[in-house]
Amino acid sequence: MFAAIRNWFWKFMLKRLKHVVRETKYGGQVIVLNTGAVIGPEEEAMLQALHSRSVGGLFDHLTILAKKGAKKFMASFYVGYGHKSIGDCGTATIFIEGVSMLVAKAIQDWPLYSGQEASTRYIDFANQRFIDIVGNFWSRSVHEAWRDAYVRYLPVMVKHFKKRFPFQDGWDRADYEKAIKARAFDVVRGLLPAGASTNLAWHTNLRQAADHIEWLRHHLLDEVRDVAEKMEDALREAFPSSFTLKRYDATESYHAVWMRHNYYGDATIHPDFAFNADGIDWKLTESILPAMHNRPPKTELPKEVAFCGTVRFEFLLCFGSFRDIQRHRAVTQRMPLLTTNFGFEQWYIDEMPREIRSEVLKLIEYQRDAVERLNLSPEEAQYFHPMGYRTPNALVGDLRALVYLVELRSTRSVHPTLRRRARQMAEVLMDEFGKYELALHLDDDPEAFDVKRGKHDIVMKK
Repeated sequence: MFAAIRNWFWKFMLKRLKHVVRETKYGGQVIVLNTGAVIGPEEEAMLQALHSRSVGGLFDHLTILAKKGAKKFMASFYVGYGHKSIGDCGTATIFIEGVSMLVAKAIQDWPLYSGQEASTRYIDFANQRFIDIVGNFWSRSVHEAWRDAYVRYLPVMVKHFKKRFPFQDGWDRADYEKAIKARAFDVVRGLLPAGASTNLAWHTNLRQAADHIEWLRHHLLDEVRDVAEKMEDALREAFPSSFTLKRYDATESYHAVWMRHNYYGDATIHPDFAFNADGIDWKLTESILPAMHNRPPKTELPKEVAFCGTVRFEFLLCFGSFRDIQRHRAVTQRMPLLTTNFGFEQWYIDEMPREIRSEVLKLIEYQRDAVERLNLSPEEAQYFHPMGYRTPNALVGDLRALVYLVELRSTRSVHPTLRRRARQMAEVLMDEFGKYELALHLDDDPEAFDVKRGKHDIVMKK
């Protein structure tokens, strides 16, 4: 009886919540979540801020909050006087739905991004809407040709991998089926255009939301600019005391010039793989030997190792796998421009049955010419290029961040195109730092088929 009443009350309260929703220009939407909390993000920020000016304690501050509310406080001390650290103390969760992969990457291109995105490795994109910024017969034809290929080759790859990795005694049948399909998705995701729609969530504090949106409003892609404006407008309604309409011309101009000329990395010349360790202080590195070789598996190096300096890596990587490596916030990365300049990643072709390889290669060549005939800017053409094309990537990180990256991304659950680059980076780190007794804990057999991948999905219990 109690459980039934509780469930009824829960459903009743959820229906009463008023989330802030904005429809985007290209058919998506932005939703700022209302958790129904009595003490919301702005009130929580106020309570923490009061600690910096009073030793009365939380209960005294709650009394002030009850009397005055957070509105005047946030407007005066956060928006009004620029105490931006107050905005760090309140958080919001924004759901961005039905937007292109390019919007997702732009939002996630932020050092403190926290959130999730729909996975191309576990979600069938056969029925996903594609964001068509052109909207004519020819642009739709390009997108639908990619969709048709994705739908046609997915069952072919499932059948192919079942022959290559037959079911074995002791395996769970459901896990096996999911692992096989995930492996098939690994291949056919290379044929998905970056204009395929996706959903993502962004959990952020109020300060970071405002700071990042300031840049996104000047992005080269109209869809990104539109989503940024809708997020800002929705946040202003949800948290009216923390967001302002005020603009500073000099700041706006600076952001616009940078985004127009410097946002994307160089898409003309790029090495297949290169590194530079000139930023390392080798004498200081030698002094931290115990931290380097005594580290157990699944244990990060201490943060002080960052004082040893940074290493820079450059490499070509398919855009699909860039989506994975971009999650590493501890390294600094440039946003690559998705073009056809560096060719289609050969791994995708090699994984396919021989009888369809030439057919796929012909499709890729035909589609490349079809996109050129659309006469779009390089930035706009990204919507029609598949994620299997290689892009120029560059990242800079300290030793602690890079060790974590290569160990995590060299495991068998990682997409093979990224796993190969992670192992290359690991080899460089061992060559450069091995004499300083750097220990790396890598997957011994990263190429093996792992049925445990079938357990990586998130499903509702029945």
